[in-house]
Amino acid sequence: MQAVVGDRLHVHGRGVGDPGKIGEIVEIHGKEGAPPYLVKFTDGHTGLVFPGPDAVVEHPAGRKATGSPARSRAGSGAERGSGSGSKRGTGTRQSSRRGKR
Repeated sequence: MQAVVGDRLHVHGRGVGDPGKIGEIVEIHGKEGAPPYLVKFTDGHTGLVFPGPDAVVEHPAGRKATGSPARSRAGSGAERGSGSGSKRGTGTRQSSRRGKR
């Protein structure tokens, strides 16, 4: 995950109806844009955040990401779903059906 000061950190909610938290990254404490980040959240509090897999760095429109791009959950999930793991599962189901006939 890479960020610069001014990017937004969106921590997705954990349950239905939980909107999560959104804040602006005001300081970067890691090397080359890596976490942890000091984030000022929209509810007014500021905290040092070590983002987990439920967080996404959002770059403001008009500015490109520097370094390696931050990955969103949707992007990484789509990559995993289209990989060889899903094909293997399909092949296993087909072969097991053939064996039962």
